[in-house]
Amino acid sequence: MALIGKRNSLPFVRQATPGYYLDGGSHGEILLPGRYLAKLPLVGARVDVFVYRDSEDRLVATTEAPYATVGEFAFLRVVSVNPRIGVFLDWGLEKDLLLPIREQSAPLREGDWLVVQVALDQRTDRIIASARLNRYLNLTVPAYAEGQAVKILVIGESPLGYNAAVNHTHRGLLYHGDLPGPLTIGQSLDGFVRLVRPDGKLDLALDRVRVGYQRIVPVTDKIVETLRASAGGRLPLHDNSPPEDIRAAFGVSKKAFKQAIGVLFKAERIVIEKSGIRLKEPAKASGATPKRPASR
Repeated sequence: MALIGKRNSLPFVRQATPGYYLDGGSHGEILLPGRYLAKLPLVGARVDVFVYRDSEDRLVATTEAPYATVGEFAFLRVVSVNPRIGVFLDWGLEKDLLLPIREQSAPLREGDWLVVQVALDQRTDRIIASARLNRYLNLTVPAYAEGQAVKILVIGESPLGYNAAVNHTHRGLLYHGDLPGPLTIGQSLDGFVRLVRPDGKLDLALDRVRVGYQRIVPVTDKIVETLRASAGGRLPLHDNSPPEDIRAAFGVSKKAFKQAIGVLFKAERIVIEKSGIRLKEPAKASGATPKRPASR
């Protein structure tokens, strides 16, 4: 059976003047307009299409891909406003996507951008958008592991950091202190799970997180290698350096950098100075004759 609002692989049934008819299962035959295929497929050959409703509420297929399918979040632009029913969003298809008034969280104007969930309205069986994101974010505890790679979409800002939709399903948080600089609403990022909370929310990071000390080891190794390659074994980076300078040098957050130099300092491998950090000089050979302290 064809799934509305999703990609489908549907068998070709017959050709007619409007185009090609595909077998939609319980939905019956679904029209794929002729402009979407360059040649006639064999009967029974499967065609990869997206299924949605046209302006006359008929199910149709297209080989084009929308910016998001049902169940996904997306950052979309308002292209027109109808005060009676809602606003229409550009989602990459010929027919714009309706964001009904009841699904808006704030007044919108043409040209505005916002994060929405693409959903299937259970009452009308039509694809709509919703800006009421909380109802679509799953709060059951997810089966993510610490350090697991995830896709992140920034959906809002809070005093602690940036709220995000994680893999289109769960809510996550990127803390301000872990970031090199400000993010923007609608920004898509590759990130990692730092912690799975009992309430189903996720703490996130843009750096790969490893369990315990192991997540710091690659950073400490990189710092030592960089110090060895620098003049005098010194670097003008320290606890108070701007996060963007630290990320440019090592590709990690300021928090990860501070943890790494803390480990190196405790291991007596570096010295932390006001102007930066430097490799600690090795102790002199034990056979050397110590100098007698000067008499007073």
